Amino acid sequence: MTSEAGPIRGDPSVTDLVTRARKGDKQAWDALVERYAPLVWSICRRYRLGSADASDVGQNVWLRLVEQVDKIRDPAALPGWLATTTRRECCRTLREARRRQAAGHVLDVENIPDPQSGIAEDELLLAEYHAALRAAFDHLPPSCQQRIPPFLTPRSAPGWASRSAASGPPAAAAWTSCAVTRLSPP
Repeated sequence: MTSEAGPIRGDPSVTDLVTRARKGDKQAWDALVERYAPLVWSICRRYRLGSADASDVGQNVWLRLVEQVDKIRDPAALPGWLATTTRRECCRTLREARRRQAAGHVLDVENIPDPQSGIAEDELLLAEYHAALRAAFDHLPPSCQQRIPPFLTPRSAPGWASRSAASGPPAAAAWTSCAVTRLSPP
């Protein structure tokens, strides 16, 4: 990881979210998934998995986290744990695909490599930046929140949650990226 990832790894809110998730706090689990789903998805794309395989890997990663959350020694290291687990799941999925292909099965069109696949570390930083932006927006006084056009606010935009859920993490990340670009100083 780059030296820029140091402050993100030690983010106390990650530690707090993991601690609360260990106690069964649904909001903490939702926040973890919202924050790190783009990371998981980007690693899947880096391994050039199709949408169906990437969804399967994502589900397996979150299932592993549910099973292992009590065993994570350093909650602040969760992003690295997720990245490692995702890479392992991607490799397992690719091995299974090779076995199917060797057995005479043809791969789906969805498994064609994506030329737009990103680098996992960059995606982690971007996901953290988006999470920080959303958190900062939530802490603005209501009078300030009302001055920001609705299309720039991730949680108040009509249908944001349904569009995000229906289209998967890349659409949510792209939408948030658009908002971040417009809110970022020149």
